[in-house]
Amino acid sequence: MAGPDRPATRGRPPPSARRTMDGLRRHKSMFLLPGLLTLFLIIIFPLLFTIRVSFSGWNVSNPQMDFIGGANYTAMLHDSRFWASITRLILLAGGTVLIQYVIGFGMALLVWREARGRRFWRVLFLVPMMTTPVVMAAIWQTIFHESLGPANDLLGMLGLTNIPWLTESGPALVALMTVEVWQWTPFMFLLLLAGLLSLPKEPFMAAAIDGAGTWRTFWKVTFPLMAPVSVAAIVIRLIEASKLSDSVYVLTSGGPGSSTETPGYYLYIQGLRDQQTGYGGAMSLTYLVLMIVTLTVVAALLTRAFKLKGDS
Repeated sequence: MAGPDRPATRGRPPPSARRTMDGLRRHKSMFLLPGLLTLFLIIIFPLLFTIRVSFSGWNVSNPQMDFIGGANYTAMLHDSRFWASITRLILLAGGTVLIQYVIGFGMALLVWREARGRRFWRVLFLVPMMTTPVVMAAIWQTIFHESLGPANDLLGMLGLTNIPWLTESGPALVALMTVEVWQWTPFMFLLLLAGLLSLPKEPFMAAAIDGAGTWRTFWKVTFPLMAPVSVAAIVIRLIEASKLSDSVYVLTSGGPGSSTETPGYYLYIQGLRDQQTGYGGAMSLTYLVLMIVTLTVVAALLTRAFKLKGDS
């Protein structure tokens, strides 16, 4: 206890500690420097370089970064193949992510409620995600083979006709969506299961006391409580789905024609295969801006929809 002629120093650090803290404040920028340099090297510099390339005429016949203004962007605005690939990606990503969410939520609820064999089912559900997309697409290419694939063999056993899975546009899109759902539903399952395991027990105890059944408990308690995790899981999967190109490359090569091309695969064709580097840079920047705006709007709409559901 401080005396009458001695000021209290309780809660104040000693002078040496204060000097150390002052030194850390003065040199805090030095601690941020490695992270800032890494951020610049892996994100900012490539972005700035791509912006510069997008205003150049760099291609296979002109390996110079001569400035041509907005010619690449003007050509892109009239490129129906590019805009068709974006429309196609919206349908593919929206459809596959919705299916993944429904199936993944069901799988997560099954494992969450079922205690017996829980670890076995968790590992089994994650097996497709453990395989690289290229290998998985190659396996499914064999499954969807028109004359030798098991998919058409199964249809024949059921008395149905063979389907040209990879040689007609409609079946090819269905095949591509099937591969994506099979590959990435486990990822959705993993995120939603983590959310379910972190839910508080009190609301479920209150629902049981009130006599709520299984469906009412899910719709009024589980689903609203899972809203933040659901929005995060859907947005993360939409971000990943927007980069869809490897499965397209292996499974259909964008065909038949260009009916399964996605922006990522079309960017590969223009920028790497055909070496239209300047045009590819313009398309990649435009696609980046479109995806940022679209995903921001989708995240806001999903948050609002889940919030309205929780309030009801």
